[in-house]
Amino acid sequence: MARPLIGITTYVEESTRYGVWDVPTSLVPTGYYELVQAAGGAAVLLPPDEPGSAAQVLSRLDGLVVAGGPDVDPVRYGAERDPRTGAAATQRDEWELALIEAALAAGMPVLGICRGMQALNVALGGTLVQHIDGHAVAPGVMSWHPVRPVPDTRYAALVPEEAEVPTYHHQAVDRLGRGLIASAHAVDGTVEAIELPDPGHWVLGVQWHPERDKDTRVMSALIEAAALTPAVLA
Repeated sequence: MARPLIGITTYVEESTRYGVWDVPTSLVPTGYYELVQAAGGAAVLLPPDEPGSAAQVLSRLDGLVVAGGPDVDPVRYGAERDPRTGAAATQRDEWELALIEAALAAGMPVLGICRGMQALNVALGGTLVQHIDGHAVAPGVMSWHPVRPVPDTRYAALVPEEAEVPTYHHQAVDRLGRGLIASAHAVDGTVEAIELPDPGHWVLGVQWHPERDKDTRVMSALIEAAALTPAVLA
């Protein structure tokens, strides 16, 4: 049986040095595709494209991972910009929101990671807290803290115990988007996982970075759902 093909969205950097080159680059940390592969999937990268082509691109895939990255532009959820919010990543916002909407419409399994969870919430009409303290200890340094599953959720079925997770974010979910429920919290009450409770549609977002951990349970569940749920896209 062919491995499920999982699309992973990418970062876009205006200046990236490698070898003798310093050029604009679309990239993703290796942990993302290594986690997909370790969980039994095959990975392809999805650099920004025309939003109108999202459904066509997804028609060749079995599942979608929306990766971490910069802050979602507050204009996407109708908020004034906090001075601590990062610069807008307009092209990436447009592309990822279009991908999420197309995947949701098609019944495709979706996993949002950090920014990806926040983008999922925004795509469904939710809002974000633009700054919280304590979840990013220093620039470029992952911190670890426990998250507690909410009983009787998809996430709790995958990870029933309190788990230490790698985290690096300064924003968080505020008002949940349409149909979403919180399925894990940090000790301080921050929403750490969200999901659609529909048993027939696998949609989960986690605020931490599973690609920086050895625990494959969440990604393995996405791969299993992708193998069992062929999407139908226009």
